[in-house]
Amino acid sequence: MIEIPAGDGQAPQEVPVATTLPESLPVLPLKDSVPFPDTLTPLAVGQERSVKLINDVLGGNRMLVMVASRNGDIDNPGPDELYGVGVAGTVARMIKVPDGTLRILVHGSQRVRLEKFVSTDPYLVARICELPDEKTDSPEIEALFRNVQSTFSMIIEQVPYLPEELQLAVANLEDPGELAHMIAGALRIKTEERQELLEELHLGKRLRRLSELLARELELISIGSKIQSQVASEIDRGQREFYLRQQLKAIQEELGEVDEQEAETQELREQVEAANLPEIALKQVERELQRFERLPPQAAEHGVIRGYIEWIVSLPWSKATDDHLDLGEAHATLDRDHYDMEKVKDRILEFLAVRKLKPDARSSILCFAGPPGVGKTSLGKSIAASMGREFQRISVGGVRDESEIRGHRRTYIGAMPGTILRAMRDAGANNPVLMIDEIDKMGADFRGDPSSAMLEVLDPEQNSSFRDHYLDLPFDLSRVLFITTANQLEPIPAPLLDRMEVIQLAGYTEQEKLEIAKRYLVPRQISQNGLGRSKIEFTDDALREVIEGYTREAGVRNLEREIGAICRKVAREFAEGKRRSKRTVRPRIVTELLGRRRVQPEVGRRTGEPGVATGLAWTPAGGDVLFVEATAFPGEGKLQITGQLGDVMKESAAAALSYVKHTVTSLGHDVPEDWFRKNDVHLHVPAGAIPKDGPSAGITMATALTSLVTGRPVRSDTAMTGEITLKGLVLPIGGLKEKALAAQRAGITRVIAPKRNEPDVEDFPDNLTDGMEFLFLESAGDVLAEALEAPGGRATKPARRAPKGGRRARDRTREPVAAVDGVSQAKPG
Repeated sequence: MIEIPAGDGQAPQEVPVATTLPESLPVLPLKDSVPFPDTLTPLAVGQERSVKLINDVLGGNRMLVMVASRNGDIDNPGPDELYGVGVAGTVARMIKVPDGTLRILVHGSQRVRLEKFVSTDPYLVARICELPDEKTDSPEIEALFRNVQSTFSMIIEQVPYLPEELQLAVANLEDPGELAHMIAGALRIKTEERQELLEELHLGKRLRRLSELLARELELISIGSKIQSQVASEIDRGQREFYLRQQLKAIQEELGEVDEQEAETQELREQVEAANLPEIALKQVERELQRFERLPPQAAEHGVIRGYIEWIVSLPWSKATDDHLDLGEAHATLDRDHYDMEKVKDRILEFLAVRKLKPDARSSILCFAGPPGVGKTSLGKSIAASMGREFQRISVGGVRDESEIRGHRRTYIGAMPGTILRAMRDAGANNPVLMIDEIDKMGADFRGDPSSAMLEVLDPEQNSSFRDHYLDLPFDLSRVLFITTANQLEPIPAPLLDRMEVIQLAGYTEQEKLEIAKRYLVPRQISQNGLGRSKIEFTDDALREVIEGYTREAGVRNLEREIGAICRKVAREFAEGKRRSKRTVRPRIVTELLGRRRVQPEVGRRTGEPGVATGLAWTPAGGDVLFVEATAFPGEGKLQITGQLGDVMKESAAAALSYVKHTVTSLGHDVPEDWFRKNDVHLHVPAGAIPKDGPSAGITMATALTSLVTGRPVRSDTAMTGEITLKGLVLPIGGLKEKALAAQRAGITRVIAPKRNEPDVEDFPDNLTDGMEFLFLESAGDVLAEALEAPGGRATKPARRAPKGGRRARDRTREPVAAVDGVSQAKPG
């Protein structure tokens, strides 16, 4: 019999213990626990089949077999997941818990082997046989018995989880087998080691193995105590201060007294710890925190220091995004967002390829230069998306204060960092794509020169330690991919331009505009105006009508506005219930919705009489067509020039007149010798409100003057560009592609250009050269022969033309020229 203590006021319960084992018993699997004979084992039973087992056992002989599971993660182990040796025992007590589980106390009796499982449903039942100890009385057993007793007593004294009563119980045991079972059940050792002790039948081997485990535990306890003492002795003054402050905080909370200054300081310290600052920044923050702790909240410096620390911890000192180095995916992203632009895409893919081979490679500084509306800003966003980086854009157009870039020093009221560090904070990573827009429009005044401040930002040799005036700490910008945009390169200071890799973006041809409208602009405007493909559709002819009759630009910004206007008018028709079927926009519908055409061809009308020639000009907004008009009246041979021309253009007009005076008769033209002495010449370039300058209108002026003097009109299908010398040489110019695009937009089919510009044609797309004739000439005489109409018909003198069928670069970009020396037109404000 075993006696189980009862509750207060109740007699102890006696539960009979079987001395003989039945042939088979129910099997109760145990998770992460190994039972031992002669011990009481408390168990929590929650599995449905285990609850069923306990209920059936309590209704019978109260006996079962406890067996450890090989894998503690399995909730319902089968026969193969259980060890083969367990302990037969008697359920001494059972308590039902409100959640439906059971708490039982099992008294282990004999060690048994599971011979064969005779049932698995509703619970496991196995045939068993007893495994008694193999006992032999010998001095070795006695020695092992005493060693185990003494070692375990020493462990009890040093660990808190073993009660002192256990030491008394161990000292009173005289049976070595019972001692081994009690100690093995009390020790915190692995399940496998406990099972090993249970399965060992030889008492001497079991005691020896138990002695080894106890020695190991004692050594681990000793090492742990040594480490604990070392840690305690190494607590420095800062840690002790932390503990004291925590105690003070707890006392204040108990008293209901909260130190707001201390709470604010603690909040800042937590932010600093989470920011992972570099050592130099951490030292600076620690100095400021010490000052902050000593200042009362009412002090003026209190808010300044707090703002300074918050700015430091908000910057991404060590946070970075991972680059997407899949070149195929990056190429697909760029192709999806932008049409053509192969040179730009190749440059980005080259950068990614280098970064893939050398992760610590230095980032490039790119400058996208081109007219408005060609996609410079949106290209930067696509680059960031293709690389998997954050994108931030700052605009420096009109910035005149150097502090906008570098920030203000903290001595000023309301001081804050500059735009560069503000963009880095917003990006949340130290390797974003940072676009600096309109870099050609920065100014300078008495407050400083922001372009000089940009020298450090955009210099890979210096920006690894960029110092903002507000922080006064070095911040690493070397991992940033800087992209700048500009409409023209001339206003950019030479040292700043030298730090950037310039990629020119020319204007679009009409065919390119058509493709961009179909792929990007039309779907976007349909979506933004609440329409769908089921409500509106644009034909190609309708888009061509919008391009030719309602826009004249290098980019596509106005084109998108006109498409948006059409979509809004169609949306109104659906909203008012006037239309229910799909609207197909054709050229006639374009005129109906947008009104009369705003762009009318005027080349033929204006060049139909002598004295008018068509030139080509380069402007920051792309190429444009320029007319030069000449007239004569009786006078003294003076030259009058109007049209708000610059000094260089006036000198070109004088050189053109001198050339015409010298050569007009030698070229076979019938002109009286005293014509120039008896007539004054007035040379005018229309659009007088727009300033113009540059040498590339020289041959245009010479052609207009020759046309005036000879009375032969200039061909209406011909435009020209080139600088002229007094000897009649035609010198090269810049911006030929933009000028050719302007000629195509104006319906001109023949372009005369300097012979030395002939290689520029290789960068022209096929849809620009198709249907157009390019003549590359070396002398002004050849230009006059090609440009002027003969009295009996047009000129037929052979000239150097653009090669047909040659290689054409399908790209809208060109390499930068040394200087853009075409006619520049600055739009009035």
